[in-house]
Amino acid sequence: MFKKIMKGRKPSKSDPNDQSLYGFPQRNPIANVVVNHSSRAGPGLPSPNSGSPASVVATPPPMFSIEPLPLFRDVPVSERQNLFLRKLQVCCFQLDFNDTMKSVREKEIKRQTLLELVDFIQSGSAKITENCQEEMIKMISINIFRCLPPASHENTGQEVVDPEEDDPYLEPSWPHLQLVYELLLRYRYIDHSFVLKLLDLFDSEDPREREYLKTILHRIYGKFMVHRPFIRKAINNIFYRFIYETERHSGIGELLEILGSIINGFALPMKEEHKLFLVRALLPLHKPKPVAMYHQQLSYCITQFVEKDYKLADTVIRGLLKYWPLTNCQKEVLFLGELEEVLEATQGAEFQRCMVPLFRQIARCLNSSHFQVAERALFLWNNEHIVSLIAQNRNVILPIIFEALEKNIQSHWNQAVHGLTVNVRKMFLDMDAELFEECQNQYEEKESRAKEVEEQRELTWKRLADVAEQRRGEDMVTV
Repeated sequence: MFKKIMKGRKPSKSDPNDQSLYGFPQRNPIANVVVNHSSRAGPGLPSPNSGSPASVVATPPPMFSIEPLPLFRDVPVSERQNLFLRKLQVCCFQLDFNDTMKSVREKEIKRQTLLELVDFIQSGSAKITENCQEEMIKMISINIFRCLPPASHENTGQEVVDPEEDDPYLEPSWPHLQLVYELLLRYRYIDHSFVLKLLDLFDSEDPREREYLKTILHRIYGKFMVHRPFIRKAINNIFYRFIYETERHSGIGELLEILGSIINGFALPMKEEHKLFLVRALLPLHKPKPVAMYHQQLSYCITQFVEKDYKLADTVIRGLLKYWPLTNCQKEVLFLGELEEVLEATQGAEFQRCMVPLFRQIARCLNSSHFQVAERALFLWNNEHIVSLIAQNRNVILPIIFEALEKNIQSHWNQAVHGLTVNVRKMFLDMDAELFEECQNQYEEKESRAKEVEEQRELTWKRLADVAEQRRGEDMVTV
């Protein structure tokens, strides 16, 4: 019976609105626990007066007082299951951690009880009965599934800031929460509903909690193959909401870290589902403003795809070009770094498919007035693999970027960019002097034609000015 409760039913393919599609069992002991951000409305919460089972909210026992219980080692083996249940009941009490002076004794008793439960489970000294397992999942749910406090930027209306530049919010109840998560790390019976609520907690601003959640979700994914498609789909949905609705979520980096190891384990040939995930979720993650907060993890995931299947290089590079920033120079530097990692795993055939639009964008970066962007673009020529790809296709690439190189040498304000441009120009000259000379002649002809057009334009304006002056003089004589 317990396994049926915890594992949930097989998802139905017929009804998209059926709760069982997401693995919600009808008699799940934690299905009535709702995790929601306190500043946001809960999705589809039932009315308290509806009378349906889903409308019942799990609540801890009424708060009177907590008394310490005997240690497991101090009671006979036959009484330990009973004691285990009593300790779980103690841990269900909710305490106010916002006031450090309130319920100090009760907080310490609960903390010690949680420690004892962790040690008892870890020791494996007794088999946990089905009833105890149900009660333990209830206790875990009551403690971790809670309203997350509103993010600091939601109250002030400020932009999301890099967590490294600002002190993160720390959950006051962490001394207890940490021990509950330790229990969950050793728990083996998980259903879809539980996983879904666990994923909601990744929006916590406390980095310690997100780190535990990352470890727990990774273990769940590794141990329970039946949950893997559901977990991937649920993470997908979090990404979609972040990209297209909120652009605010605290745990995108941690979710991407989990996905990095998941992608690393994908079997070849890669499933179409995984390729769609790359195109529909990972590549659009380059679009939101706070991409710098999770770019390192995102870049690793993207590179993993290309290393797994080199044929995806063209798709990835064109995706990067699609979301290339127009006015954010710091994002451009990040994109150029990621582009170098992708190109390092790219083979000749895929490179040829995208090299024209790619080097048109690189040429624009070379002429950027922001020296870090221009400098990072020029650093691509320090990579031997990229230089070899460029050398094999120099007949196409050099004509595209030659003008950008010449403009940098003639007029870029930054000396470091000027010096790097001279080195790249010399590299092309050594690579193919004949092609270089041809490009130079074409550039000089283009500049000459542009100069003639400019002179003709100035001459036309001078003639117009002379005619206007002459007519004004005639008008004055007439008057």
